[in-house]
Amino acid sequence: MTHPSARYPSLEQRVVFITGGGSGIGAALTRAFHRQGARVVFVDIAKEASKALVEELELETGRAPCFEFCDIRDVEALQSTIVRVGETLGPIRVLINNAANDDRHDWRDVDVAYWDERMSLNLRPMFFTIQAVAEQMREAGGGSIINFGSISVRLALGDMAAYVSAKAAVHGLTRSLARDLGPHGIRVNTLVPGSVMTERQLEKWIGPEDEANIQAHQCLKVRLEAEHIAPAALFLAADDSAQISAQEIPVDGGWG
Repeated sequence: MTHPSARYPSLEQRVVFITGGGSGIGAALTRAFHRQGARVVFVDIAKEASKALVEELELETGRAPCFEFCDIRDVEALQSTIVRVGETLGPIRVLINNAANDDRHDWRDVDVAYWDERMSLNLRPMFFTIQAVAEQMREAGGGSIINFGSISVRLALGDMAAYVSAKAAVHGLTRSLARDLGPHGIRVNTLVPGSVMTERQLEKWIGPEDEANIQAHQCLKVRLEAEHIAPAALFLAADDSAQISAQEIPVDGGWG
């Protein structure tokens, strides 16, 4: 099976760590990096989908990415997994903070426990994965960290105040840590997907009218798929983008 894509020799055998890599955009990222010849490790809580993805890629390529079950809200477990990956596979050179949950909520119903839980999933893990991986990258001579933002911040979407707040904070996290880690050859960028038609989005939030409205706002009248996000992540991870850091890169079909 062929998959037309730019080839990045620098990603061959490079250790790549992806959060939420078992489904949706995350699965597209796992596929893309695995097909580049990278040594991909992804964490997820969706066991069945993740195992199916591993089997799919092993059947396709004759080798398998590594799936580790991990709830990213458990910072100790998440950081321990990162340390173990570095010890067994070699230093992680690419970190992709993809995992998130955009469940809708009425701001009037949000209590402290719900707010804290949303931050523990959508923001906190990004900082602590970076904290755990930075020394591995420094010792290896550098690396690339890609944090996932959201078009919801720019569009000021309602019914998801906690999620949008977390995603807005991601941009600040990227900018600050790009400054801190730059002297060690570590680049930090934010990738900002548009309205991606994942299975989850189509099942829970986006109907035919919603999709038509989305395309009306996009310059490109196309359905934005998870596979459209992965090429930008490949570029930001590869040495070809060696001079790019502290930036926000949108992949949104040209939202007007």
